[in-house]
Amino acid sequence: MKDFMFIFRGAMDQYDFSAEQMQQHMQKWMTWIDELKAKNMYVAGEPLTPEGKTVKGAKLLVTDGPYTESKELVGGFFIIRAANLNEATEVAKGCPDLPLGGIVEVREVMKVEEMMASHS
Repeated sequence: MKDFMFIFRGAMDQYDFSAEQMQQHMQKWMTWIDELKAKNMYVAGEPLTPEGKTVKGAKLLVTDGPYTESKELVGGFFIIRAANLNEATEVAKGCPDLPLGGIVEVREVMKVEEMMASHS
């Protein structure tokens, strides 16, 4: 099994949910997480606040941000375990934000020790 990161973009900031609608939507997230836990696939995950800072380049330029279009804003992440990228991608299709126009970027987590071993 390998670790994969799901990076969740957009969706939630584009809708003005009532408190009840937000609670219903969050229940969909919790159900999805519980399903992944039951399959021993879920490792970790958290939402991210929209505020942050960006540090750039050799001069260590610090700016407020990230300021991107709302559809590009990273809202959170998961780490899951899957056999391969195809399986992880299939799992990502269960994201509750997808019907709302959300985006899930699926990336394999590269293990530093494996990378170092392949370069020695």
